[in-house]
Amino acid sequence: MKRYLLTLGLGVLLGAVLLVGVLVARAFGFTSRQVPAEPAAPFATDTAAAAERLAGALRIPTISFSDTLAADGPEWAQMHAYLERSFPRVHAALRRETVGRHALLFTWPGTDPSLPPVLLAGHMDVVPVEPGTEAAWTHGPFAGEVADGFVWGRGAIDDKSGVLGILEAVEGLMAEGFRPRRTVLLAFGADEEVGGREGAARIAALLRARGVRPEWVVDEGGAVFQGMMPGLEAPVALVGVAEKGFVSVELVARGGGGHSSMPPRQTAVGILARAVSRLEENPLPSGIRGATGLLFDYAGPEMPFGMRLLFANRWLFGPLVERQLAAKPATDATLRTTTAATVFQGGTKDNVLPSQARAVVNFRILPGDSIAGVLEHVRRTVDDPRVEVRAKGFASEPSPVSSTESAGWKVLQRSIRQTFPDAVVAPYLVVGATDARYYAGLSESVYRFLPVRLTAADLARMHGTDERVGVADYATAVRFYAQLLRNGAG
Repeated sequence: MKRYLLTLGLGVLLGAVLLVGVLVARAFGFTSRQVPAEPAAPFATDTAAAAERLAGALRIPTISFSDTLAADGPEWAQMHAYLERSFPRVHAALRRETVGRHALLFTWPGTDPSLPPVLLAGHMDVVPVEPGTEAAWTHGPFAGEVADGFVWGRGAIDDKSGVLGILEAVEGLMAEGFRPRRTVLLAFGADEEVGGREGAARIAALLRARGVRPEWVVDEGGAVFQGMMPGLEAPVALVGVAEKGFVSVELVARGGGGHSSMPPRQTAVGILARAVSRLEENPLPSGIRGATGLLFDYAGPEMPFGMRLLFANRWLFGPLVERQLAAKPATDATLRTTTAATVFQGGTKDNVLPSQARAVVNFRILPGDSIAGVLEHVRRTVDDPRVEVRAKGFASEPSPVSSTESAGWKVLQRSIRQTFPDAVVAPYLVVGATDARYYAGLSESVYRFLPVRLTAADLARMHGTDERVGVADYATAVRFYAQLLRNGAG
């Protein structure tokens, strides 16, 4: 017996040593995926003048309201005219088309028409300012002020800095005499904040009808974030390689109505509350896969050894990492199709039984899941014939996951490293929605990146109060777009 126990103990010890050896070996083999890059070529930028031009665009309230565009009135005509005045070389040499109601498509012909074009995208519309919060802004939301080292106003980050930054880069490259080998397309939507169906969707359809298949597409999405990834001190340039889909599911329960003094065991409100509770208690399954897995493949090797050991051995430590991520809403959203009950309506008076109750549950769909799969999950989980289940309004499937091995990824990664040499470049999953999803059918290399440095506080400003972008950060964004075009179209 002693010999057996000794043999067993030695076997366990040997197994533990071998396991530790495998874990450590994998950690040491978990090497950096960052590419070396020489400094970006010089690019002349009048920083103050560029900031003022951006500020001028912020003064034009091109607001997208819920399910509609801004009125077909002066705002959009003013915006188009302002861009024409501000970027004369672009408008003299590039073909400009208005697509849909207000979106713009510019074409800069390349010297080699046999090469696939490249496409830079952005959107000119902005979200409204919450009524009653205007006085809380340091500078008026549509004042377009340059002060204290920032450009202030709605759209400073999302996304007029992207649109104006691209135009600044093209204007400057033209002044230098640069001519692209590849044709360059500039696609600027006008309704991204309400779904993009009149803007980017129509531009994509137009390009598809013309047989245009871009080599790569870069739209807004990620940014260069400081202090937002635990275990990584360096800034992280997050590039969206995929984005989640969207569907809202309407649940309707009906009851007999009548006086509250003689209620049934469950009213329509009770039936519906039970259904919503079941959905919240039984979310769709999670997992570190797809774009989120790629994030740790790129960021993990740059972390201290202990963290590197975890991420290099997700086959063993994956459940532990997943539990940690699932504990916070922001990171849990990268692991699963999320469930959010957003509307609950029922009843008119405290002593009247409601004849109907209605709820809306919004799902942001992980790549790999689908709208049909979400609806099936809802019906199976609710499991109540008294509750009607149907998709409501706008819906969008999740995007494909773009390659991190393609020529487009390599050009983008190199351009970021040249412009932000201190940053770690990593793919990630965009949990919201961008216009980029409409271009996924045109190119296998669709990326989402806004080249500005942001903090957690800046994210709160984006659709909130005091949206702003640093003057120096905006100048860097212009230089990035110029470098990207040199690398990818030159």
